[in-house]
Amino acid sequence: MSRNDEVASLFEEFADLLDAKDVSYKPNTYRRAAENIREYPHPIEELAADGADAVGEIQGVGDAISAKIIEYFETGEIEELEALRAELPVEMATLTSVEGVGPKTVGKLYDALGITTLDELERAAEEEQIREVKGFGPKTEANIRENIPFAREAQKRERLGNARPLADDVLAYLREADTVQAAEVAGSIRRWRDTIGDVDVLVAAESGDSVVEAFTDWPAANTVIEAGPSKASVRSSGIRVDLRVVVPEEFGAALQYFTGSKDHNVALRNIAIEKGLKMNEYGVFDVSDVEDPETDQRAGEKIAGETEASMYEALGLPFIPPELRENTGEVEAAQAGTLPEVVEMGDVRGDLHTHSDWSDGRYSISEMVAAAEERGYDYYAVTDHATGPGMVGGVGLDDDELRDQMDAVADIAAETDLELLHGVEANIDAEGGISVGDDVLADLDVVVASPHAALGQDRETATDRLVAAVEHPAVDILGHPTGRLINERPGLELDIERIAETAAGNGTALEINADPARLDLHGELVHVAREAGATIVTNTDAHAPGALDYIRYGVHTARRGWCEADDLLNAWRVEDLRSFLH
Repeated sequence: MSRNDEVASLFEEFADLLDAKDVSYKPNTYRRAAENIREYPHPIEELAADGADAVGEIQGVGDAISAKIIEYFETGEIEELEALRAELPVEMATLTSVEGVGPKTVGKLYDALGITTLDELERAAEEEQIREVKGFGPKTEANIRENIPFAREAQKRERLGNARPLADDVLAYLREADTVQAAEVAGSIRRWRDTIGDVDVLVAAESGDSVVEAFTDWPAANTVIEAGPSKASVRSSGIRVDLRVVVPEEFGAALQYFTGSKDHNVALRNIAIEKGLKMNEYGVFDVSDVEDPETDQRAGEKIAGETEASMYEALGLPFIPPELRENTGEVEAAQAGTLPEVVEMGDVRGDLHTHSDWSDGRYSISEMVAAAEERGYDYYAVTDHATGPGMVGGVGLDDDELRDQMDAVADIAAETDLELLHGVEANIDAEGGISVGDDVLADLDVVVASPHAALGQDRETATDRLVAAVEHPAVDILGHPTGRLINERPGLELDIERIAETAAGNGTALEINADPARLDLHGELVHVAREAGATIVTNTDAHAPGALDYIRYGVHTARRGWCEADDLLNAWRVEDLRSFLH
């Protein structure tokens, strides 16, 4: 695993601390550098080994930042950052996880009240100290107090998008070991839940000693928490990774047992009991002739366990995909033979919500289109932001600029075999209005309408608002419908069934925004929307070429929502897509 994320996080912290000290211009410079470092396709440690000139090849990384990166790899720290941490000894990431609390707020509250932790922030809010600080007041204080519980809960779980790359790295590392016959993640990360507690890794090997030794030597492991004959735990980038080694003939049983939710596994064990069987992490056993099968977990004749599929076959069930194992009807569907054939990555034909440097993207339309071509897509849509509610910093295009962009897209379309669509991500105002003129909308290929403001509305008001948006004849896709940011803000509470029924009746697709910070709609809401008859689409909302890879998070979220290929708009042929669009 490259150390790009690690270095990018340092400069994001740098930017936050400088913001908190009210330093101008530098924070934005560091944030742009952090974004480019994170998205750079090659390991930054290799560039650092070649010197500052090589590091400077990364866009936005000048001499000063290059020197700091070299310093970090040579000494393990950046002296200037350490000095800032000493001047402002706050838990920045934790405090800014409270909605409405940014780095500048953290700096002001530290200067005025000495607040450094979430507990201190909560106590100050409860004791009504914050309202006495210049620039604050009772309303701001109340908002902070109300948002602290959500932030506190968010600290307990990690975004899937942060944990999954780490899991992929440890799997690739372990699979290289001679003694490892198989390795896979288990638990909630294998079910592709949007947040996870820790990373569970399961390995098949005849002996655990060598595997544990290799695991604790994993280069990305910062701390070894514990290590035993067949189990070990390490911490990497703040995330706990737990290893369990089992013998190969029990790997399938263990993988099934440690992947499914508790309720899913209980439902399966009940089926086993009805059949005179015992099902556990060691296999499925015929215990019809065993007097007391619970005295020995391996008692009885073993009839399954080497493969995961055999565990389901022993119960007379088809294989249930990991994403479905939440006991939300999948066991009953398996028994009835009505399990969906869930969508696969290879079914996706294009991306219908992306951005370029015309708005807040960082790459040209041509560069984004080239990245889509590399992925073998049939079609691709440019949907830069329009002006309107929620857009700050002048990132949105007005109607005249959108018309200018039409010509630019047409020129690029003539040079590519992709079906290149020109669209927009319009803003939905508080009443459900669309922030682009109807005459412009009519001339676009695809219209994504998304809520970016008024995200504190009550359920009824928010639902009415989005119903109005999907009823607009030009709106093709309702983008990231709740507006949530995982572990940052909860987003709108919606009657998704009503919105989905309206969308189905008006030919509007509901989006799974595949950005791992969003995953909006999430799997449970996708399931409801699909049952209500809505068409689903998963898009990356990419602002850079590398972000097109987020599509895998969207596909697995679609699978969690029981979507088949026919349910997913961007798995359709281009002719069918064109017929659906306005």
